[in-house]
Amino acid sequence: MLEVTPTSIADVLILTPRRFGDARGFFSETWNAKRMREAGLDLEFVQDNQSLSEKIGTLRGLHFQSPPHAQGKLVRCGHGALYDVAVDIRVGSPTYGQWVGVELTAENGRQLWIPTGFLHGFVTREPDTEILYKCTDFYTPECDGAVLWSSCGIDWGLTGDPVLSDKDAAAPPLADFDSPFLWEG
Repeated sequence: MLEVTPTSIADVLILTPRRFGDARGFFSETWNAKRMREAGLDLEFVQDNQSLSEKIGTLRGLHFQSPPHAQGKLVRCGHGALYDVAVDIRVGSPTYGQWVGVELTAENGRQLWIPTGFLHGFVTREPDTEILYKCTDFYTPECDGAVLWSSCGIDWGLTGDPVLSDKDAAAPPLADFDSPFLWEG
């Protein structure tokens, strides 16, 4: 069983796989191609990624990978808690520049489906937070890009300055960004 919850932006979905628990803990199918197809998502993943952020307030993003190697991502939290964000950057989209944010924790088991044409970023809510995500295309350095985390009006829920990489701190703001994605609505 897979619960699919729409968000305020079409195509960005919250997926919650069923968990089977007992005194030992729980079991959950975090990915099942057949169940995804039954839910209307015919996805093919080619790469799994994992990152660990040691400190609360670590912010990674907002990242994208441009065509011809654009990536859709299925994101979940393996340990800890994070606030995961998708920003629509599809030129011509009625929701261009709008964002969706979802709390992903090891306890709630939620996953966020972020299709191509969206920026992706997250901020950690607990120490030693692990994020796991499946990608629909391989990482390609020449297609890698970023937009400034603070330029999209996102309420990250920060209580201080975020922990950032040099790349993320120097990314251009959304207002100066020339998106390579077109809305195909």
